[in-house]
Amino acid sequence: MKPAECFEAIVQEHYGPLLRFALKLTRAESDARDLTQHAFYILAAKGHQLRDLSKVKSWLFTTLHRAYLHMRRRQDRFIDQELEEVSEQLSFPAPERDSPMDASRVLSALAQLDEAYRAPVGLFYLKEYSYKEIAAALGVPIGTVKSRISRGIDQLKKILLSDHPDEV
Repeated sequence: MKPAECFEAIVQEHYGPLLRFALKLTRAESDARDLTQHAFYILAAKGHQLRDLSKVKSWLFTTLHRAYLHMRRRQDRFIDQELEEVSEQLSFPAPERDSPMDASRVLSALAQLDEAYRAPVGLFYLKEYSYKEIAAALGVPIGTVKSRISRGIDQLKKILLSDHPDEV
C-alpha cells in the first residue's frame, strides 16, 4: 500500500472517533474540526516517525489532546472581550501640552548633553537600539547604559527647561 493510500485509510478509520473526542473536549464544532484537522496534519508531517502503525489511534488521540491543552493555555492567556467592555482601559490621557516640541530644539539640546550621556540617549531614542545593543556598541555594562540614559534624560529636561520653562 502506498503512503498516500495508507494515510487515507487512517483518516477514514479514525476521523469520526477523533472528531467526537474533540467535540467532548471543546464543546464547539469549529474548534473540534480544527483540532482534528491539526492532528491529521501532524500525522502527515511527522507520521514517518511512527514505528508501529498499530499505535496510530493512540498517537492521534494524544496529539489531539496536546493540541487542545495548548489551545486552552493560549485562551487563558488571551481573554476575548468586547471592545465596548474595555474601551475605558484603552483610552490614553491627553498630552500635557498643546503643541509638540520642535525636533530641532530637542536635537540641539541633545548636542549640549555631556558626552557620556549623549551617545546612549541618542542611540536609545533616535536609533531605537536596545540596552543590550547600546552596551555592546559602547563596550559598557547594561546597568551603566541604563543609568546614563536616565541621567541624560534628566540633563536634557534641565536644558530644555532653561531654554523655555513654559513648554516642558
